[in-house]
Amino acid sequence: MRGFVTKTAVLTVVVFPLVGAGVAGAQTQAVDEKTGPVSFANIASVRIGDEGQRGGALITETQRSPLLPGQSKLGADRVSVPKDDGERGTFGGHYQIDLGRYSASQNPYPPGVPSRDHNVFAALQATTVPTAAAETNYALRDNWQGGTKPADNTVLVLEGAKTSVDCTGPAKLTATSSVTRLWVRQAGGGLGIVPMPGGNAGLQLKNLRLGPPGDITNADRATTVSDLKLTRVAAFDQLIRQDGWRGGDFTAVAGWRVEITTHVKDAQGAALQDVKTTIVLGGVSCSIPKGFVAKAGGPAAGTNATQPAVPTQVPAGYLGAAAPATDGDGSRVPLGIGLLFGGVFFAAVALLLGRRRRTGTD
Repeated sequence: MRGFVTKTAVLTVVVFPLVGAGVAGAQTQAVDEKTGPVSFANIASVRIGDEGQRGGALITETQRSPLLPGQSKLGADRVSVPKDDGERGTFGGHYQIDLGRYSASQNPYPPGVPSRDHNVFAALQATTVPTAAAETNYALRDNWQGGTKPADNTVLVLEGAKTSVDCTGPAKLTATSSVTRLWVRQAGGGLGIVPMPGGNAGLQLKNLRLGPPGDITNADRATTVSDLKLTRVAAFDQLIRQDGWRGGDFTAVAGWRVEITTHVKDAQGAALQDVKTTIVLGGVSCSIPKGFVAKAGGPAAGTNATQPAVPTQVPAGYLGAAAPATDGDGSRVPLGIGLLFGGVFFAAVALLLGRRRRTGTD
């Protein structure tokens, strides 16, 4: 993709042992790692460039349900994307996604939206039913706008956003995406509440004061605008994910998908290029195989569970025209950038899946 990264990183592999503690009373045999019930949860993923261009992706810590009853939960230290210089280089340097908690001097939200910790987890219940959820307040900022306060650069806020999935059985798949209030930067300059259509209907906004995610030569803030479309994730391929994030014979998905097309112009209003950015907030999924039957209920999941050690691969990927093919599935990132699986683990420690990161500029 022009105007952004093309630098290539090498492939590395790291093996992590998983920690175990106790034995679950209701389930002592691990589910099958490759075909058994499983769930995933990710607070934010980003792709820069059209899927056909394969410009690159940034995927934050993704939780996977453990092989025995328990849960994997995202650590509270993840409060924004990017969180460091490496992720900032991948994301382009202009955009920032805030994930709930903030200090008084760094509040990116409109008045009345409180600071809060996110709640993002993937779990295997004692019945072996996989579930996942992501809940927080999201704020998308464009720091290229140069506002004096963080909230001056905020373009979009999803207040009280929650996504969740539950795969109780082949005929009982549940997926929900809800939001308390939706805030959008208005033409007059302030943030205002707008209604979010129900179902799969999306919200489309034109000519927002929103620039590209990274520097583009001769781009002008006064003339550059973006079109934004916000929809609920309705299909597995609409998630931005890596190879390890798999589906199954029966899969439920949820999440918020933000598609931004930035019309970059120079100071005279001449078009320079269009930049496509796709963001998935609160992406979650659960999957079960054919013939799955939930086990009888037992002790609460996640209180006492154990899991054998499982190797984890941590590849570093690359961007640009040389990016690998995705077998027709543009939502996957075979060697994606900025991929990290981890977080705080409860009871049965979840299977970690890896970290990918890229940096550099054209």
